[in-house]
Amino acid sequence: MKEKQVVMITGASKGLGRAVARAFANNGANLAICARGEVKLNEVARELETLGAEVLAVTADASDPRDIERFVSLTESNFGKIDVLINNASRLGPSPMPYLADYPGEDFLDVLRVNADGPFRLTKRVLPGMLQRGSGSIINVTSEAGNVGYAGWGAYGVSKFALEGLTEIWADELEETGVRINMVDPGEMNTEMHDLAVPDCDYELADPEDLTDVFLYLASGGSQHENGKRLEAQSFVVEKR
Repeated sequence: MKEKQVVMITGASKGLGRAVARAFANNGANLAICARGEVKLNEVARELETLGAEVLAVTADASDPRDIERFVSLTESNFGKIDVLINNASRLGPSPMPYLADYPGEDFLDVLRVNADGPFRLTKRVLPGMLQRGSGSIINVTSEAGNVGYAGWGAYGVSKFALEGLTEIWADELEETGVRINMVDPGEMNTEMHDLAVPDCDYELADPEDLTDVFLYLASGGSQHENGKRLEAQSFVVEKR
């Protein structure tokens, strides 16, 4: 009997994280999920269990070193391994987003802690087990704002630029280890975060549930040649590599 894949997802209580968790549950994986909000996280856990997944739900802040250690340790203890890490948890910062000249310093650091330092710490923590097994996939959720500098996107944009650089450097360091790290830009989505970022949006947005194929692909054996790549979820849906 084929061993089930174990997938860790941060920020899994809503939006893209919830949609990706559902996709993996439907694909036969077991899930370790975390978010700061306990009530919504447990709702998602129950939903995933009805789809046949074994689920570990941990209320945790993906930027807190103690919470990161607890989340990873509980996952390793519960499932014995981690095959896939999806660094999805993200913070927008103040809304409406101020220009950098007006950005509150503590808010700036808070966004970087969640969006860049958190993925760094989580990746560093799960890597030893992946390297020991000679396999693993790490997927960082980025943004167009981390690839092009847009006025007004402040700390969020800066943090995603940092995440993209982190992904590329780690990919080069992990070359030929069997562990790969890539990034996914989901594009503009119909989520609570987008409502805060673009409150006057007057155009159609993608549904997170329609953007999960690229995550399933990067977690699969068919993507073992992908390392350090930046994939766009909305065009991936069309291309179906």
